[in-house]
Amino acid sequence: MEGETLIRDAVRAGCVVESQFIAPGATAVTGATGEVYDLAEGVIERVASTTSPQPVIAVVEKPRRKHSEISRENDAWVVVADRISDPGNLGTILRSAEAAGASAVFLTPGSVEAYSPKVVRASAGAIFNIPTFESIELETVRSLGFKVLGTSSHPDQNPLDYREADLSGRVAIVLGNEAHGLATSQNFDGWLTIDHSGRGESLNVAMAATLLCFELKRQRDN
Repeated sequence: MEGETLIRDAVRAGCVVESQFIAPGATAVTGATGEVYDLAEGVIERVASTTSPQPVIAVVEKPRRKHSEISRENDAWVVVADRISDPGNLGTILRSAEAAGASAVFLTPGSVEAYSPKVVRASAGAIFNIPTFESIELETVRSLGFKVLGTSSHPDQNPLDYREADLSGRVAIVLGNEAHGLATSQNFDGWLTIDHSGRGESLNVAMAATLLCFELKRQRDN
């Protein structure tokens, strides 16, 4: 990961920093474990994953998450990203889920790697603060006691407007792939939709996730 802010977020969350690589004139993040390597002029631009990199880069061990971290509360809720392919979208979904109080984010097989540098950056550190699980099937989510609700912009599934649906209890909101959405053959306990105007067939998946997450928060706050 790149940048002092993200590295500090990782340290605060208890992540293990294996090493830091420092550009000339920069300083390492204090409180982190691991070795510190001072790089020569121009090296960081060749090894970083961004065009204009931050002067500090770290290699951080992935958090090892367990299902026991997920809240056992009867009103706990989670987000499921089903085959989400864009790192920016997944990062925003993680950020919104964490901000709205989700208990976890699950990624189904075929989704972008949760801890890739682009996702970590887009999540603005949220990925360190919310349990995130990769390669999880919907049936596993259901086995944890969650009612599984799909999201769709098509009328075929007779979806409910998300603002009118009862989202109480243990709920999992499932968001589908950017190009193909959710497969209707999957087994859902119900469908939700976001009513919108204009010519677009649907909202961007990350924006839809943000609306749904904060509706779940609103219903629990009332």
